[in-house]
Parts: sequence; structure tokens; C-alpha cells
Amino acid sequence: MTVRAKKFTPEVLLSAPRRSAAVPNEEGTLALFTVSTYSFDSHSKTSEIRVLDIKNGQSKVLSNDLAAGEPTWLGEKNLVLWLKGGEKGTTSLVLADAENLEEKCSCPEVVTSFNGGVSNLKVTTIDSNTIALVLTGLQTPEGELYNSETAPKPQSTARIYSKLFVRQWDAYVSENKSTIWYTVLKKSQGIYNFNVAPLNNALPPSLKLESPVPPFGGAGDYDVSKNGIVFVAKDPKLDPANYTKTDLYFIPLKTFEESKPPAPLLVKTGNLKGYSGSPVFSPDAKSVAFTKMKSVQYESDKPRLMLIPDITDLSNVQEFYETKDGEGSWDLRPEGITWSKDGEELYVTAEENGRGKLFKLPASPRRARDLPKAIVSDGTVTDVSVLPNNSLFISSTSLVDNSIFSILNPLKPEDQSTISSNSKGGKAFGLTQDQVDEFWYAGAEDYNVHAWILKPSNFDKTKKYPLAYLIHGGPQGAWNEGWSTRWNPAIFAEQGYVVVTPNPTGSTGYGMALQNGIKNNWGGRPYTDLVKGFEYIESNLPYVDTSRAVALGASYGGYMVNWIQGHPLGRKFKALVTHDGVFSTLNQYSSEELFFPHHDFGGTLWENREGYEKWDPAAHLSEWATPHLIIHNELDYRLPIAEGLAPFNVLQTKGIPSKFLSFPDENHWVLKPENSLVWHQEVLDWINKYSGIEAEQEELRNSVSELNL
Repeated sequence: MTVRAKKFTPEVLLSAPRRSAAVPNEEGTLALFTVSTYSFDSHSKTSEIRVLDIKNGQSKVLSNDLAAGEPTWLGEKNLVLWLKGGEKGTTSLVLADAENLEEKCSCPEVVTSFNGGVSNLKVTTIDSNTIALVLTGLQTPEGELYNSETAPKPQSTARIYSKLFVRQWDAYVSENKSTIWYTVLKKSQGIYNFNVAPLNNALPPSLKLESPVPPFGGAGDYDVSKNGIVFVAKDPKLDPANYTKTDLYFIPLKTFEESKPPAPLLVKTGNLKGYSGSPVFSPDAKSVAFTKMKSVQYESDKPRLMLIPDITDLSNVQEFYETKDGEGSWDLRPEGITWSKDGEELYVTAEENGRGKLFKLPASPRRARDLPKAIVSDGTVTDVSVLPNNSLFISSTSLVDNSIFSILNPLKPEDQSTISSNSKGGKAFGLTQDQVDEFWYAGAEDYNVHAWILKPSNFDKTKKYPLAYLIHGGPQGAWNEGWSTRWNPAIFAEQGYVVVTPNPTGSTGYGMALQNGIKNNWGGRPYTDLVKGFEYIESNLPYVDTSRAVALGASYGGYMVNWIQGHPLGRKFKALVTHDGVFSTLNQYSSEELFFPHHDFGGTLWENREGYEKWDPAAHLSEWATPHLIIHNELDYRLPIAEGLAPFNVLQTKGIPSKFLSFPDENHWVLKPENSLVWHQEVLDWINKYSGIEAEQEELRNSVSELNL
């Protein structure tokens, strides 16, 4: 694809090809990935499944069907399965040969169709003629696969609830629940001949277990091996809006043809009663590694790395780096887990100091005496696969590159070699790593705060540039050295700003003490950290013009921008931008996940009203004075739209220059390309107007120089 632009603009960001992680075949010669693009000329999306030659980094198209996705290796002869959305709400299972793309016999063949929507495809070999197939999809109250197009339509639009949730994220909760489906593919004569048995429901409605866990649960919520299925599900005995507890379960399956599955077996984890996540079978299917949190109401608690050494003995569950005080000696948050080929080591992703690192450790808590060692310390690792020679195939991103495929020898991690870079190391975007810098400064108390800097590509150290101060959401989150299509620092840098993205109190990846310091302290330490960061920039970055500064934030970052507006730091900025923020902390009960305010504000509103009132931006409206853009979307049920209408009403009533932007079809995030383009244009026009930067959007759009992607 060729994107025409003078430099890295919102159009380039949003129309650039987006690649998935790549997954190698068993031989380690080929890898599957998907890539999608959006054209603002034709206002349409394209999508491809591609096959990467790992040796030379070149790729070929396997499918360009817009409805195709989730390709997975079938396990032999480089056959590939994928899912394709079909007519009348059905989903087709498609098979093709990834190695002989030029031959007629490689044309995709529909193996079977399912009468409903299914996703999160996984397969495992049972024997030489049988392959287990596992997917997820909604089930009706009767336990049948739900089809949104053929399901009976009610005569009334009434919704009636007697328990929570009423709605979650961007949708009202329905009677149809997530479940796991399984079946088998039986080989017949010929390369494409498979007999597919009917789907079986692993979690019939009577169990009251839902997996994947909405709203974000996906393929990472379960795993499959020849011994059965492991999955995570919320505890059905607890109110899901007030408790985070999810448990790990195991369903032993011998043939994957059982029409009535065995009852799921609960994995007990003692005093660890929070979220479970990332279950992964070992290569021999005997062990399972997973993560588990301790707190029953803290969604951002530290995940502990866990092991079930023998899946047939669920009474033996071990914790890595366990300590007597229950806190654990590894102060980071493990996320993704990958086993080595021999099952002797684990490769684990975790945030540390603004990076998404990859760590290596022994696969047994008894052997894991030393803390994990980072073997990838730059960028953000998004996926890891192990090749036959024990090298690692890694998918990652950086602040200047949206997709990197590389190979690393875990015994010599310094020898990491790039196989394919989507933007040629940022060059296709007009970006370079030289634009990226970082600094540490003294925080509100006895700790240091980390911040990233992104400079314009035409940076001249003898000149001064206005500051764009970006405040992350969460609040338990972080600005990491990774790519984003929603909040990309390079977009602001290429407008002519020096962008600073601080990670104050509450940020993840800097130890649990800094992260947990935000509890009962939303507008306290984090605000002071940001003030001190601004002062550090004033004193130590001579190329930054803080008299022309702007501040922007989303979600908790939007809360903080509203808080800043009512405090002295607000007078330091020429303009402010709040995206889906909090107007008043007293309105937290209009949200859906109530465990969040109960944790962060130290109890319920009636138990600790003072804790909510103390950090309420609406208590400081008399001080609001800075020009302010408010963005809030109608499908945002995490922070309902009144949280955006209220501050805009205040700004207009006070006569403060202000603007309101809303999308009726977007949630907490703006994801649709055309909407995202408008979002970027409005945000940039707003801050450029008040910082003194001329946007020159028309010149950028009409430029004829090319970026080849």
C-alpha cells in the first residue's frame, strides 16, 4: 500500500497497514499473520491473511477475503484453518494450503459452517486422524449456539434486570452468555477432506459459568490440549459488578467427542482470590501455568505467576516467588506466558520502566530461586512463539514502528535479528528512534518518576517547541515504548510539539508501591508528580517552551485534566483536552464495574463519602479558566456521557472558550477510522490554535510525497 503524505499525520497513522502477531508453523519456516488497511479515498477496509517466509522476511497473500480471520496452523503439511463470517449470521471454517499458494489445489475450501457467530479458534492434535477444534461463542438460555440474525425478535424493547450487570463497557447485558464449544475434525481421504462433528457446549447454562469473561475476554481466557480444556470464569456466587474474582477450571476430555462434557474442576488457590488469567498448557499437556491476583476487588492487583505441575492433581498448585508476607518477591506484573519446547523454562511478558519486556525463568517455582531475567528490554513485546531450534519468534512494537517480527536466541539475547519491520524501522512514517528520549525526576515523595520524550522529526536543539503534556488513563496504566493508534505521541510531535508522557503515581511497571500509591489519593500524589514533572521540564529542557504548553488526557487522564483545570497547574497551559473523563467523583455509581471505585476510594460512597469528595474536580469549578475541549461518546458506559456534558455546560456558562465533541457510535475509545480522523483533526486544531502552531492541515493533505508501506 502507498500512503501519500508529507509527514506522519493522522491520515497516515489510521490508513497504515495494521499487522497482527505472527505465528510460526511447526517447522519454523513459515508464519501466519493478518493485515488490515483503511482507505480514506474509497472509505473502505481491506483485510488479508498472509504467509511469511521466516528465512527471507517476504510474505504472500493466502486470503484477501474481508470476512476471513483468525488463521491457525492445522499441525501438518502447512494446512491452515481460519474463520469466515457468512450469510445469515453463520460462520464458516475454511481450509487452505499455505505452502503451495500458486497451485490450484491450494484454493481455500469450506470445511463446514456453524449456525452462529464463533471466534477464538484453537486446535490440538488428539491422534494421527483426529484434531480437536475449540472455539467460543454466545449460547442461548437453552444452551444452543446463538445466531444474532435468525434469533426471534421480541415484540417489546423493554429491558428488565434484577441483578448486576445491567450494562458493561458499551452494551446492555443480554440473556445470551459466552461459552466454549468443542468438536473434532476427522481425516478422510484427500488433503482437504475432513469430517466435522457437531459442536458441543463445554459450559451448559446450568453451570452459570461464562468464558471468555466479558467484555474483553478472548483466546487468552482458555487453552486446549489433548487432555482437555482449561479456562477462566467469574465466580458465579459473587456479584460480578462488585467483585473481580475469577477462577481457573479444568474440563478433562479424552476424545473431544463427548456430547455431555465432564463437570469443570475448580482449581483452588488459597488466599489468592482475584482475577485468574493467561492459562497455558505445557508442551507435554501435563502442566498448566497461569496468573492469579490476590485481591477480590482490585482489578489491577499484581498477578502472581502460578503452576499446576500435574493437571491430574489439582490439589497441588504452586506460586512462583512466594513470600511469607503474601506479597511475593517479584515486584512486576506478569502477563503473557509461553513455554519452552522442552517445558523446562517459561518466557513471560511484563511491564518494567516504560517497556513491555520479555523475561525468562525456570518452569518450576522450586527451581526459580533468582528473579526472572529480561531477555528483551526495548519496545513492547506483544507475542512470543518458540521455534524448533529453541529460538524465539517475537512480535513487538515501538514508539516509531507499529509491527516488528524478529528472532532471538534466548541464550544470546543480544543477537536479536529483525525479520520484518512494517514501517522499515519507522522510516516509512518519517520517524526515527533518534526522536525518542526519556528522563527521571523526583516525585512528590521519596521516589522518582519516569517520563518519555518524543521530539519532532525535524528537531533543532537551538529552537524552542511548545510542550504537549500527555496524561495516561487507568489510572493503573503507563506510557510504554509501544505503538498506539488512539494516543500516538508521534502524531503530536510531528505537529511541532515536544511531547512528554510522564508515568506518575498509579502507573504500572514501576513496582507495586508506586502503583498502589494512588489509592485514596487520586488528586494528591499524581497531581504533585505532574507539577514536579512540569517544573523539571521548565528547568532542564531548554528546547521546550512551557509558556505555550497544552495538556491532554483520557479516562483517568481526563479526570486529571479536569482536576488540573481547577488547580494552579491549570494556569500553566494554553489549552486542555479531556477525553471521556470524570467530571465528579460522586457520580461513580453511574459506572458499571463498581469494584473499581470501591477499591480506589476506600469503600462505598455511603461508607467513605469524604474519600470521594476530597478528590472531586467539580468542587473546584470556580477556578476553571483555561480553554478546554471536551470529548465524550454516547456508548461509553464506563463513564457515561453526562460526565462530558457537565463540564462543557460549566465551561460555556462561565464563558470559557470550549468545544464539545461526541460520537454516538463509539465507546470509551474512538475506533472507527473515519471517526478517529475527525477526533485527531479536532484535537490538533484545538491545541494548535492556542499553542500558536499553525496546523497547515490542507497543505499536509495535498502533499504528493510518498510513504511506501
